[in-house]
Order: sequence, then C-alpha cells, then structure tokens
Amino acid sequence: GLQLYFLTICCDQRRPDFEDDHPAAWVASEILQIFPSEQFAVVAYCVMPDHVHLLLEGSTEDADLRAAMQIWKQRTSFEWKRRCGRRLWQSGYYDYVLRDEDSVPAIVKYIIGNPVRAGLVADASQYPHVGSSRYRFEELADGVIDWRPGVRRA
Repeated sequence: GLQLYFLTICCDQRRPDFEDDHPAAWVASEILQIFPSEQFAVVAYCVMPDHVHLLLEGSTEDADLRAAMQIWKQRTSFEWKRRCGRRLWQSGYYDYVLRDEDSVPAIVKYIIGNPVRAGLVADASQYPHVGSSRYRFEELADGVIDWRPGVRRA
C-alpha cells in the first residue's frame, strides 16, 4: 500500500560483491528499473560493497512489497548466477514500515551517509552508488523530502 519501507538486503555471506563500480552500478540500475515498475518509488538507495539500503514508497493502494522484493531479488540473482556462477543474496531481508513519528529525512541521511561511516568516501556526494527515483542527491542531502503520512504525490 501507500507506506514507506526501509530495507536492508545483504549479499550472500556478506561478500563484497559490489566493491567494484560495474556490479554496483548494475544493481543500482536494477533498483531504479524494477521497483518503479512494481508500483514503488525509490525515495533513496545506497549500494554498499556487501549490502543495499532502500527507502521505498508504495505508489498505489495495492503496491505489494513482498512481491516487488521477490521479483527484484529473483531477477538480480538469476543474472548474477549466470555471470558469476554463485549466489548473490542472503535469504530474506530486513524491513521496517515507517510510522508517522519516524523522521524520513533522518532515515534518508542515514542511507546516503552509509559510505562515509564505512570510510569509503569523505563526503556522501563523492559516492556514485546512492540515489533516488524521485529526488536529486542535493535534495536528499539537504533533507528536502516532502513526505507526510497519508499524502500521495502525483
């Protein structure tokens, strides 16, 4: 439905499969392609070397997070196995449905700040594998998120 979901998806055995730019850019492009086609806006994402953070928002009443995650994980897993000959993702994923009192800008800042906290870059704007289907990086970094509970945007 019209909810916001914060997710963490880990690589199998926490292998750093996205350490190199090409696989990280590939999985980012799959995020931006698959989730919007499954009725989810990608408010923010970050592809780390061994995991992915997502903040997704259902864009219709019948948006189905489980189905969208299954499609995304299956498609990326199939292609990864074909390319690399091994499993990509751990079973399951961590999810949290945001409540009215949760701070969306704080969660976005957590997501895009992940590479800085991990010591990968000095400034989040230097990390190439963060983004959104809705906002420019500057808007994410400045907390210019206009989400309010129960309010849909066109």
